[in-house]
Amino acid sequence: MKTVNWILILVTGLSLLIASAGFCGDIENLSGASRGCLACHRNMTPNIYENWAQSRMARVTPAEAQEKPALERRVSFESVPDGLSNVVVGCAECHTMNPDKHKDTFNHQGARVHTVVTPSDCAACHPVEREQYSKNLMAEAYGNLQDNPVYADLMKAANGPLKFADMALSQGVPDDLTNGDSCLFCHGTHLSVEKMETRDTDMGPMDFPSISGWPNQGVGRINPDGSKGSCSACHARHTFAIEMARKPYTCSECHKGPDVPAYKVYEVSKHGNIFNSMGHGGDWDFEAVPWTIGRDFTAPTCAACHISTLVGPNGRPRAERTHQMNDRLAWRIFGPVYAHAHPKEADTTIIKNKDGQPLPTALDATPAAQYLISKKEQQKRTRTMKGVCQSCHTGGWVDGHFERFEHTIETTNHQTKAATRIMLKAWREKAVDQADGLFNGPLERKWVEQWLFYANSTRFASAMGGADYGAFANGRWHESKNPHDMLEFLKIRLQRAGSE
Repeated sequence: MKTVNWILILVTGLSLLIASAGFCGDIENLSGASRGCLACHRNMTPNIYENWAQSRMARVTPAEAQEKPALERRVSFESVPDGLSNVVVGCAECHTMNPDKHKDTFNHQGARVHTVVTPSDCAACHPVEREQYSKNLMAEAYGNLQDNPVYADLMKAANGPLKFADMALSQGVPDDLTNGDSCLFCHGTHLSVEKMETRDTDMGPMDFPSISGWPNQGVGRINPDGSKGSCSACHARHTFAIEMARKPYTCSECHKGPDVPAYKVYEVSKHGNIFNSMGHGGDWDFEAVPWTIGRDFTAPTCAACHISTLVGPNGRPRAERTHQMNDRLAWRIFGPVYAHAHPKEADTTIIKNKDGQPLPTALDATPAAQYLISKKEQQKRTRTMKGVCQSCHTGGWVDGHFERFEHTIETTNHQTKAATRIMLKAWREKAVDQADGLFNGPLERKWVEQWLFYANSTRFASAMGGADYGAFANGRWHESKNPHDMLEFLKIRLQRAGSE
């Protein structure tokens, strides 16, 4: 029976290989290995094929990409990688790269293939981008969450299954599937090859690796080759379009709120108004490299402020492309518990505040300064960002904006400190049980909302011109109301304790 199956597979494969000469004929410089992949996958996974066939990867060889002028270049290698000089980047060029480093490598139709394409694989053509990304907080997003006991407790408080008995709630530990479907969807999972398993396919039974934590394309994913991150979080496979990474919809997948309401704020900002009104129908060029301000686009998206190479109409550079997103950011405005200067290192698990907690600030707002960038570095990053803003705005407008923004950081931290003092008072008076932790009791959860929802929303609104998100839509009104509710809760608890 096995012999008959393999004869069927061989005959079918040969037929598809012959047919592939026709359907791949319009793609030049396709390697024989990738042509073999497409013989089957053109029909088995047609959308993957169509996405790739319409991509730049299918049209331009790495050697041709390197010949572009420096400002127009989309690759960053110094010499063309072995085997990639005169072929376009197809299936085999990505899925057979570095097979010995991949624990998910398996034998498939005569080739050593791996399922997960990682930043280390993409680094064959994009080494600078991979190196920059590794210094970015996103690259460490999995460990920064899972390996920090405070943040891990926050994830447990959100995801742990509840049990009600004897007029009390107890919370269990969330399972991996739940975490992978919530917090780790964006932060990234740890991909681990468990075993090989046989699956039925259109070509008959085949063996594939079973990978725990898969599927996932989170920004800090731990990959089977030991690398961190996922390029497809922003450049979705198999199109890998710079256009997708430049549009705010892509960032909105994780930055929507209420904890990180960047996209909601952008939508109601003046920049978002212009994008939604004018940035469609071919008026803007999201593929151009470099990106010319005023010609290719007339209002910034997330990428314009944080990532892209920008030039003026005269071709003069205004901002260099970077995949280290925080090198234009002086402040971390959605870090627990207070806004603070950006961490020096992407791995924030090394941080300890003055109270020994793994947090960038103490509960009294004192920053863990030795782990955070200096004032001088903050000023440098602010100048870089102001340079982007001044492509469209006068110096006075830009200075006024940043003055408001930095004042908002002060006022939101002030409001958070008031809420924190109420919680600490409740602990001292034993009105609530401190042993429950920072996130489990009703008073503590309201304290979390003070900074995680309301302060964050207010700061994003100030940073991006988000109007009501800084006022009544999770903004200053809630920042002010929440401590009143917390205090009322505390008074009731103290009165009840006194009467008993």
